[in-house]
Amino acid sequence: MDFKEKIRVVEDFPKPGIRFKDITTLMKDGEAYQAAIKELASYADKQGIDVIVGPEARGFVIGCPISFHLGKGFVPVRKAGKLPGEIVTEEYDLEYGKDSLAIHKDAITPGQRVLIADDLLATGGTISTTIRLVEQLGGKVIGCAFLIELTYLDGREKIGSQYDVFSLVQY
Repeated sequence: MDFKEKIRVVEDFPKPGIRFKDITTLMKDGEAYQAAIKELASYADKQGIDVIVGPEARGFVIGCPISFHLGKGFVPVRKAGKLPGEIVTEEYDLEYGKDSLAIHKDAITPGQRVLIADDLLATGGTISTTIRLVEQLGGKVIGCAFLIELTYLDGREKIGSQYDVFSLVQY
């Protein structure tokens, strides 16, 4: 299936010069969404993972169905202030400032083999932060799976060559 055909490109959103990749058009097509999840799940299954981690919020719509398909657990990574209980946080840079992500301290068991799943690999900032959170808890990041990769933003380089990266669609 040509997943690129199912993704709407919106010109000048959210600001002039940006060509926003809208996955909602793929998601509303049940057959395409299911096929995309199955391909991502096949990649994950070959990696021998124990658990899937997904950053808020679109990582949930990719990671949860993969998790369900494989019968593996799903761990959410949230914006700071959204998780109750004991957490670990990691700060990262934005274009104009900083933000932080959090994970429950007991979400990952040391040695667990983790797949990080998200909708988009762009600059790699969110995923690099998610990797650091997983590794702080003793998890081993086996791979990162994305529906879309914007290759011109060099996210793979920011993540680092020691992590396997899989993307269904590249722009």
